[in-house]
Amino acid sequence: MKRIFFLLLLSIAVIGCKSTSVTNTKLDNKTERMLKGNWTIASVDFPGSDYLKVNSFNLEDSSCFIGSDWSFISNNNKGEMSLNNPNTDCKGFSSPITWYVNKDGNFVLKIINNHKAKNVNTGYILKLNNVTETSFELIDKINVAGQVKDITYTFQRQ
Repeated sequence: MKRIFFLLLLSIAVIGCKSTSVTNTKLDNKTERMLKGNWTIASVDFPGSDYLKVNSFNLEDSSCFIGSDWSFISNNNKGEMSLNNPNTDCKGFSSPITWYVNKDGNFVLKIINNHKAKNVNTGYILKLNNVTETSFELIDKINVAGQVKDITYTFQRQ
């Protein structure tokens, strides 16, 4: 009897202490449908953007993302992004992506760049903000001189 009671308490403790994942996979389908379509990044803002460089998504300087094209397909959570800033310091880049919006208001993004999505084990979790029919913002956290600051990517519908 003591053994059964002990096992019951142990199982309750294990279930009760289950960690929650940052990439909660319960989807916010309504918001995903609002994002369906073609978008352009209109601006990238962060404290010190006039004199600091930030490497966004481990691809390119954040200023190179201004004018980039993004397409989001909501029924299969795929899409594509391409950097096409005419600045000579910016390299062109294009890649398929997978994405979703979870119930916590996070935008989860994988840049899959000629790989299968299941084989890509890195991605980005950004806060989705101010979603309207014509615009939305993705907010990432960056480290500026030892302090965590927000970098805001403002998207406009094409």
